[in-house]
Amino acid sequence: MSAAKPRYQELKDFIIAKISSGELQPADRVPSENELVESKRVSRMTANRALRELNDEGYVERVAGRGTFVSDYRSRSDLLEVQNIAEEIARRGNTHSSRVLRQSQQHARGEIAKALHVDQGTAIFHLLLVHFENNVPIQVEDRHVLASFAPDCLEQDFDVVTPSGYLTGIAPLQEAEQAVRAVMPNEAVRKYLEMDTGEACLVVIRRTWTKGRPVTFSRLHHPGSRYELTGHYTPPGSPRTPSSHVVQLEKLRQ
Repeated sequence: MSAAKPRYQELKDFIIAKISSGELQPADRVPSENELVESKRVSRMTANRALRELNDEGYVERVAGRGTFVSDYRSRSDLLEVQNIAEEIARRGNTHSSRVLRQSQQHARGEIAKALHVDQGTAIFHLLLVHFENNVPIQVEDRHVLASFAPDCLEQDFDVVTPSGYLTGIAPLQEAEQAVRAVMPNEAVRKYLEMDTGEACLVVIRRTWTKGRPVTFSRLHHPGSRYELTGHYTPPGSPRTPSSHVVQLEKLRQ
């Protein structure tokens, strides 16, 4: 018989479920400590711990004097954050489209099992897509998804919604890590991206977590001559310079 969950964990699961289902949207107000104490009949200490841990894990943001609000996972859009490529392309005023090359179930082996912290043979889904910007190939997405996290993954039409959009709709992104490397692509990637011989790729290697566990592992290949990653970092507590006062790096000549 499995042990009963602590009450604070039940409260966390209750709020996470509302976020995951879309009942609570980014920037929506989350029930306060007082409201949780009254509606869920828990102690103030229990309610405080649940909200504090949800804040620490990135699900919500607690604003002094105002309340607790669902974090906006979709508003970040530079190399320092995880991006949905369809939204990234739309922000540039261009049109996104994609072509699905592979959408299958496999058994985790080797580095995939290691990256996802699962046993060899665990069920995973493999997604391989080419993303286009104004009909020009801009990214090959090679993604592995833990099957238990997204059991209906193979039923999705990824010509309509990107894997990133689908997965963040299941549960909010809790944590991510990524590395960027310059590599020479294999012939398949070179063909998909319509690259010249001798041209290098920018590869973003990304792993994402939800509910305390890694759930996706991806390699995102981009043609080096047609893609760049940019970011603007502001130290905590420092005001951000208005964009009108800054010459954007991409507008500067090499």
